[in-house]
Amino acid sequence: MSNPTTPPTDKLDWQNIGFQYRDINGYAKYTWTPENGWDEGSLETNPYLNVHMCSTGLNYGQECFEGLKAFRTKDGRIRVFRPHENGKRMNLTAAFGSMPGIPEEIFLEAIKKTVQANLEFVPPYGSGGSLYLRPLLFGSGPMIGLSPAPEFTFIVFGVPVGNYYKDGVKPVDACIIEDFDRSAPLGTGSFKLGGNYAPVFLPTEKAKKQGFPITLHLDSKTHTYVDEFSTSNFVALSNKDGVTTLVTPNGRTILRSVTRISLVEIARDLGWTVEERDVPFSEIEEGKFDEIAACGTAAVITPVKTISRGEKSYNIGSGEQTEIGAGFNALYKQYKAIQNGDVADTKSWMWPAEGF
Repeated sequence: MSNPTTPPTDKLDWQNIGFQYRDINGYAKYTWTPENGWDEGSLETNPYLNVHMCSTGLNYGQECFEGLKAFRTKDGRIRVFRPHENGKRMNLTAAFGSMPGIPEEIFLEAIKKTVQANLEFVPPYGSGGSLYLRPLLFGSGPMIGLSPAPEFTFIVFGVPVGNYYKDGVKPVDACIIEDFDRSAPLGTGSFKLGGNYAPVFLPTEKAKKQGFPITLHLDSKTHTYVDEFSTSNFVALSNKDGVTTLVTPNGRTILRSVTRISLVEIARDLGWTVEERDVPFSEIEEGKFDEIAACGTAAVITPVKTISRGEKSYNIGSGEQTEIGAGFNALYKQYKAIQNGDVADTKSWMWPAEGF
């Protein structure tokens, strides 16, 4: 149970903190070498790292990261949402990028150290905020040749963030990026490597200036199947003859979003049909989906009301709706209720069960 003498700090305006970096008390840091493996770790306070200029993380992008959240629940506990899944995904990425894996006990210990050092920066229950946690693994030792680093650093730092939807979950317009492919058929799309994200900064910024808050990618081989959004996974709902079906791509190029796999489980609990399959863009053109959304850690669900491709725009639903649809609203409410401790955690998704 969290210490009752550690309430949220009164130095932050919890209703207006947004989603931005700010220094807090400290972070967990571990170092790996071939000779000694992972060390015992330490709690650091200096946000600046002493990294060799020839490190593989800086020179060759040998780096990966994760994102997850800690919540202050209704009964005062502070718990983290599904950290074991993030640990599994980080190790899959690490193996692909020739980096040492993080033993589960170290991954969880690092999260525990960081959360316990920053209890006052976990937002109040009911604020819609959380302590966003960023596990980061990178080659920190020098290597001029094209080989893995002789030293790796693993960090977990935290940032208090506010309610992503302060004024409610609102549908947005999306567009297809045609002149840039997010990932190759046998490439890195399913791994959370930092290098997957920097290349989308330019096209997404261009799209925002054109009035599209989010962007969608198609498969790089044929440009006929939905891949995922630049920021998060693609999910869609259809309702026919009283049956609700959740459809989502789950191919070789798709990141295994913890949010997506959780929404899929909730959908099945609600008695819905779930189809994890290739999604032809023609299904969007033909209006086969009643609701479409992007899903990820930051916002959970971002409903989409239109998708533009070149000069054509395709309505999702009416295309003019101002509120989240009934289907995704049901998923969103149940998802948030589990995180906030408003309903029983029957799946043991919140860790640790007793709280910090």
